[in-house]
Amino acid sequence: MKISIGNDHAGPEYKKAIVKWLEAKGYEVTNYGTDTEASVDYPDFGHPVATDVEEGKADFGIVICGSGNGIAMTVNKHAGVRAGLCWTKEIAYLTRLHNDANVLSIPARYTSIQQAVEIVETFLETAFEGGRHQNRVNKIACQ
Repeated sequence: MKISIGNDHAGPEYKKAIVKWLEAKGYEVTNYGTDTEASVDYPDFGHPVATDVEEGKADFGIVICGSGNGIAMTVNKHAGVRAGLCWTKEIAYLTRLHNDANVLSIPARYTSIQQAVEIVETFLETAFEGGRHQNRVNKIACQ
């Protein structure tokens, strides 16, 4: 499975831990994130992740910024991208199960690195339930 990941200056250490976990599990990772804490603009790192998901070059995306909001707003502008902002494993579970999210947004300033890795694990291991939720997911994109 292919995962694209991107982060701003709030998330280099989170990204490193997540990439290490992903690679240990056998995922193929494309890294678009910054590796320093020098201030950068999160859209510059979110758009490439969203493009990979949009074009089918990645099965899932992971994006990280301070609150998780700005980068989630950015990637959600792309057709076919459904990013969920998740700060607990339970929210990650539901965003996959009910919303068929294909991009996970993590708020680095509101989770620990260990929590973030657990959130990623839950997100990637949860399948979309479909059924009654499919009709709702079909209505998300603008026509």
